[in-house]
Amino acid sequence: MLADVISRVLVMVLGYAYPAFQCFKTVEKNKVEIEELRFWCQYWIIVALLAVVERISDIFISWVPMYAEIKLAIFLYMWYPKTKGTGFVYETLLRPFVAKHETDIERSLQELRTRSWDLAIYYYHNCTELGQTKFFQVIDYLTSQSGRIKKGSSEKLSKLSYWFYIKMHRRD
Repeated sequence: MLADVISRVLVMVLGYAYPAFQCFKTVEKNKVEIEELRFWCQYWIIVALLAVVERISDIFISWVPMYAEIKLAIFLYMWYPKTKGTGFVYETLLRPFVAKHETDIERSLQELRTRSWDLAIYYYHNCTELGQTKFFQVIDYLTSQSGRIKKGSSEKLSKLSYWFYIKMHRRD
């Protein structure tokens, strides 16, 4: 249990915080070396993909002994200069896979963007319609509960709120 907590902290520090600081230093240099910048871009691409895979794999294999330590070792392998892990993983695994499936990935992402936008618009319309309905229900409730308003003026207010409701929901 304690080893797992320590490993998670080390993954956060050595897998994310330290590389982020090194990347920051690289970007802020007066003269950025393209190879160093390329290394950090490749590193963060791989880390992003690992984060996606990790979210799914944690559900199924987090019970494996030394799982957290293995993740830590992978992160160290990736950024430690002598292992050149980032270059190896990028050039031998990631780049060939993406090159082979790039059109499928682009098509899937475009479809996902379209569906997400359609879903957002659908929920926006539903929420605004519900908001308008609830707004007029509150107005009707307040006018019916108000003891200070005479019966005739209360009916006028109720008709007025109904008129606003019809105007708002009419599709012209």
